[in-house]
Amino acid sequence: MQSSAREHARKDWDTYFMDIAYMVSTRSRCHRRHVGAVLVQGKKLLGTAYNGAPMGVEDCEEAGCMISEEYELVTNEQGEQQIVKKQRCIRTIHAEQNLLLFTDRIDREGSVVYVTDQPCWTCANMLANSGISEIVFHRPYSKDDQKVRHLMEQVGIIFRSLDMYEPPAHAAMEIKQ
Repeated sequence: MQSSAREHARKDWDTYFMDIAYMVSTRSRCHRRHVGAVLVQGKKLLGTAYNGAPMGVEDCEEAGCMISEEYELVTNEQGEQQIVKKQRCIRTIHAEQNLLLFTDRIDREGSVVYVTDQPCWTCANMLANSGISEIVFHRPYSKDDQKVRHLMEQVGIIFRSLDMYEPPAHAAMEIKQ
């Protein structure tokens, strides 16, 4: 009886690894978005990373965000074109980029990346060439959603969202757009 109760409370692997990604994100000092990423091969955790300034450089908490504005022409589902304004903090290296910098290509071959947030276009491009086979994310990033999904389809990387996932209460942050 006690064994089945423990088994029932046991988290599935997606929840387990996404919880770890959220815990890793708590190391970020960016005011706009805390992002964590983990690299998993089978059920083995191979690496973790979060978004932040390069080592030895003032971070967003110390020096403030360094905002860059970009404009992009996008076509909506009705075929209409519109200009979309994007703001990005360029002081930080994204969690996915740090994960790629601090893990070996041989470990990434066929691995899964769990990331708290859907990758942006730049990170998606880097992940597409990294050797991974799957990306699992929780929070959407609508600014790049369509083109990132299309890219993942083109390169054959499984790309899925954990829509019903609930992050640990002490690890989640409100996102500033």
